Amino acid sequence: MKILIMGLPGSGKTTLAIALKESLTSLNKSVDWFNADEVRKQYNDWDFSSEGRIRQATRLAQLASTSTKDYVIVDFVAGLKEQREAFNADVVVWCDTIKFGRYQDTNEAFTQPLHYCVKVTSKDAETWAKMIMESIKHE
Repeated sequence: MKILIMGLPGSGKTTLAIALKESLTSLNKSVDWFNADEVRKQYNDWDFSSEGRIRQATRLAQLASTSTKDYVIVDFVAGLKEQREAFNADVVVWCDTIKFGRYQDTNEAFTQPLHYCVKVTSKDAETWAKMIMESIKHE
């Protein structure tokens, strides 16, 4: 199952991804986790144009699709509708905890998702990880 944790930079995506991974592994589930910044470093790809953002989403989708784990958690901004479509998550978690991130170009490019499974509204990763776990049970 592919889980996308999306939101503006600084919204708590990575912290939530860590908490969710810990929750899933505590239930003896196997989990892969891909953080967009780490993947960008690995590929030395710092292109934040629309094309670069979509390429990153496609790359993350390819990495997720090669996983043999029970769950794949990916945290990245996914501010463009095309990024979300390219990634094609089973579960979308939107971290809507801040109005503006630290990068003006990302703020301007970010479009709120119309479809998501869980909308995170506060920076309380442990609580939200539990809520996401409940949502996953129903997927």
